[in-house]
This record gives sequence, structure tokens and C-alpha cells, in this order.
Amino acid sequence: MPKLSTLDAVDWLRSLPDQSVDLLITDPPYESLEKHRAIGTTTRLKISKSSSNEWFTIFPNSRFEELFEQIYRVLKKNSHFYLFCDQETMFVVKPIAEQMGFKFWKPIIWDKCAIGMGYHYRAKYEIILFFEKGKRKLKNLSIPDILSEKRIIRGYPTEKPTALIEVLIEQSSSEHDVVADPFFGSGATIIAAKNLKRNAIGTDISGAAHEHIAARLQNT
Repeated sequence: MPKLSTLDAVDWLRSLPDQSVDLLITDPPYESLEKHRAIGTTTRLKISKSSSNEWFTIFPNSRFEELFEQIYRVLKKNSHFYLFCDQETMFVVKPIAEQMGFKFWKPIIWDKCAIGMGYHYRAKYEIILFFEKGKRKLKNLSIPDILSEKRIIRGYPTEKPTALIEVLIEQSSSEHDVVADPFFGSGATIIAAKNLKRNAIGTDISGAAHEHIAARLQNT
């Protein structure tokens, strides 16, 4: 079974040994979400009527340096790190991750196959920043940098498709490797890792996230 915690993401990472993680995939609740929420471009309020889920506490931009420092420390040499983010946060986090020692390869585009919310060219995609510690080959060089998976509707807030995460896990790890997610949310990374016979570990401070993943694990 996956090893899950309720600790703050940075505190949890600090509790892990050096170079103990083979792959890290995560989707923090970005500071920019508060701006979208304030002007009404998202229905994900503190209590969302559209999903019946509590909205999570945001992770401020000021904490990314300590987060990336710990991610770099716990990742093994020659490993990958995937970070879901929006267009605004991308420009904040990329230089911080590079300062911590990561090599930035490129943004991978998640094509959601359906139009989302907004006013100025409504969103149909999300960005996954692809970082590397050391040097590691991808398993399948024919995989494109645009990944098409239909977005989850009426699921957990910002839920990612398990099939999308499985592509990243298959590309950047092997069976029985440790796959970590310090903001596991809907549990997509945890479930995808379990499906692919990896050892999943993660944390989330949200009680709703733990209830959600417990139900998902019961059904797998």
C-alpha cells in the first residue's frame, strides 16, 4: 500500500532520506489560483458547489525555494521531476528550480480535449514543466510533448487523469521505483504509480484529499 502522510509538503520532504526518491510528480495549489478565484474565473471557491469539495489552502510562491531545495535533495541522481503549473506560475518557478540545480528541458502540454473557463482565449491545456537531476534517458523517445487526455469533470479540484500521469511514470521510472507526490490531492499520481507497480509515497494537508484517496484505493 502507498505510504501517505498529513504533513506539510516541505516538512514531509525534510523527513525523507537523501536520494531516496526515483521520480517526483506533483501539482501544488498555486498562489495564482487565489487571483482567479477572487475575480470569479473559477468555480472552485472555499466550498465548491460544482464539486462539493473543499478548496485547498494555496502554496505561496515565497516557499518554492525551500520546496525545490528539498525535492532536489531527496531525488536520486539521474532522475526526473514533473511539475504541473499554470502559465503565470511557470515564469516564477522555472528559474528557482534551475537555481537549485535542476536542468529544465521543456514544458509538456496537457491537451484537455475540452475547453475550460476564462475570458481571454479560454483554456484548453495545462503545462507540465519537465526537469532533470543529472542525466536520465526517457523510456520511449517517440512520445510527443503534447499529451491528450480528457479532463476530469466534477471530480476532485484540479484532478488529473490517471492515464496522463501513467505516461510520465512509464517514461521516467521502472517497476518498484519510489514515486513521490508532496501535494497528492486527488491521488492521481498515487493510483497511477500503484497501477504500474511502483512504490507510491506522498502527503497532503487536506483531510478531504485523504478521504478521497482512501475511497479510490478501496476500489483498485
